[in-house]
Amino acid sequence: MVVGGAEALAQFDEVRPSLFGIAYRMLGSVADAEDVLQEAWLRWARTDLDDVRNPAAFLTTVTTRLAITAVTSARARREVYVGPWLPEPVSTADDPTLGAERAEALDLAVLLLLERLPARERAAYVLREAFDYSFRDIAEVLETTEANARQLARRARVHLADERHAPVAPAERSRLLGAFLAAATSGDLAALEKLLTEDAVSYSDGGGVVSAARMPVVGRERVARFIAGMATKFGTGLQASIVDANGGQAVLMTRDGEPVALIGIDAAADGVRRSLMVVNPAKLAGLVA
Repeated sequence: MVVGGAEALAQFDEVRPSLFGIAYRMLGSVADAEDVLQEAWLRWARTDLDDVRNPAAFLTTVTTRLAITAVTSARARREVYVGPWLPEPVSTADDPTLGAERAEALDLAVLLLLERLPARERAAYVLREAFDYSFRDIAEVLETTEANARQLARRARVHLADERHAPVAPAERSRLLGAFLAAATSGDLAALEKLLTEDAVSYSDGGGVVSAARMPVVGRERVARFIAGMATKFGTGLQASIVDANGGQAVLMTRDGEPVALIGIDAAADGVRRSLMVVNPAKLAGLVA
């Protein structure tokens, strides 16, 4: 009988990146994901390793179920969150897929949409699309039938497809992001409006700590004015850097080396559909230019 110890730690560390990737995609928060992993480790450390045939599968199951439970408490906290809640951005400079086989369900816009799904649909989508789990394995994790696991993943995909047009290729997204940044920092309203879709939406997350719009800003002209106004509001002495965040490029604004804002876009063939601006200092602490 082997409980805890060096062997347990080594096996946990081996799959830790993928466990974090699951929990982060489920919760959109680094702190919440780390709390889930801490509880998963405590359970693993108390487990008799002789009884576990597949440590990775065991730990994935434990982590996913803990994340499903954590969704309920996270949702309750976000109901009293000041202003729009956006996922916490993470650097993916070293790991573009953040522990997964594919980068799916990592983009800030996708995480924001996943937030609206029931926890089990969210889990089925993450395990299938990012980690390429079979529906049989997903069914075991979720303690359901294979047919229901397939249905949960399908409903999640349909919801995302209904809410989000097909994204553009990375090169086109980079071009749009550069043009968006140039227009915003220069205050060129006409250029901004040309980049935005007619029904564009801007979300800004200040968490009640930094001044930000308390409601999403909707419509091409309103979004253009808001973005230009925020660029002015940030003041002088800012440096803008293109960084790898959540599997794609985003703009990190810093002052004296400290992050001030991270700006991401959700772009489709007809232009920038969403602007996602994180200015809550607690969500920027892990980012560097």
